[in-house]
Amino acid sequence: MTTASSTQQRAEQTIRQASDALLELSHAIGADPEPGFQEHRAAARVAAALAEVGFDVQLGAYELPTAIRASYGTGEVTIAVVGEYDALPGVGHACGHNIIAAAGVGAALGLREVADELGCRIVFLGTPAEENGGGKVIMLERGAWDDATFSLMVHAAGAGQIRTAGGSSQALDYCEVTFHGKPAHAAFAPQEGINAGSAVTLTEVGIGLLRQHMPSDVVISSIATTGSAVNVIPETATMQLEIRGNTAESWDTAKSRVRQVVEGAALAAGCSVDIAVPTPGYAPLLQDPDLSEFFDGALAELRGEDATAWGPGMTLGSTDMGDVSRYLPAIHPMIALDGTTATPHQHEFAAAVVSPAGDAAVLNGAIALARTAIAAVEDTEVRDRLLSTQRDRAPHPRGHWADAPLPV
Repeated sequence: MTTASSTQQRAEQTIRQASDALLELSHAIGADPEPGFQEHRAAARVAAALAEVGFDVQLGAYELPTAIRASYGTGEVTIAVVGEYDALPGVGHACGHNIIAAAGVGAALGLREVADELGCRIVFLGTPAEENGGGKVIMLERGAWDDATFSLMVHAAGAGQIRTAGGSSQALDYCEVTFHGKPAHAAFAPQEGINAGSAVTLTEVGIGLLRQHMPSDVVISSIATTGSAVNVIPETATMQLEIRGNTAESWDTAKSRVRQVVEGAALAAGCSVDIAVPTPGYAPLLQDPDLSEFFDGALAELRGEDATAWGPGMTLGSTDMGDVSRYLPAIHPMIALDGTTATPHQHEFAAAVVSPAGDAAVLNGAIALARTAIAAVEDTEVRDRLLSTQRDRAPHPRGHWADAPLPV
């Protein structure tokens, strides 16, 4: 027996009636992976699905070619439903962003059906480049959420449903390091060269030794390339580094210590070094408690079982939805793909997100999001709190990324 209100039931019926189209959208995006800021076909598919049901759609919003702003209705409450659709190099949609896109479109369709009755405006924000691009941070600084009352999205996860309430994510910073040395013949005159590859090796060793002295929540990952022939002392070498932490304090400490390692490695190898930050960092998530409870309750009813509470120290990876959640009330729940043994960023997970388990996540995610938004509007106390928070909130400040060129 459902506890859903009549409004929630009508939204759910609309989503279920559109299930074939939603799953077709999920599979089409899943089979056609595109990297961040290049999701042209995925964005076009999402935009077309929304335009078909009467949304006013802008593709290329906020001066980002693959960003979407689609709106429907009027009212004092503006619900911002978020979609993602970028893929990972090499492993495609192994983070399930096809599910995020299709579930977000489904939620928007369900909410559109009842928007006039609720006195709400529905806005779908298609956000590019969550993987290593920070599309939401750029859009946030360009005003995408300035008129929103609250915002929500859903993300696929491995088996085992975890509650939204009490969850968070890791802060993330990304940088690119370039060491500059001097080329020379590796056999005839190696003494004439300065080996940029040696600086990379020293950095990797230094980071490995540093890990022992970092808090357990700090994660440092890296990849490196030299692009040199084996018989030439490498003149340049590059590294891509990610630094994550559960708290601002441990994150800041880790960033400072990693920078010291990089600079020390350059000094030891006799190289010069450039450190660039080409994309935004990500802040930890703040899950709104009321929206979290509404979502967890709706999903438990749909799945027929309660979710597991977060344990001490548990976090998600990292997401640019964290920055959104620190500007306005928001949630970024995870939805389990039952039966899979894979976790995100594996080839097996890319297969799971277009399996029956992935299809179930699309529909359950869309329905749970719609029920969450409707519950927030129909609950007078929660609605008043959300509107009060919106009235007291200034437009998001325009930061560095508001005017930065497209980081590709």
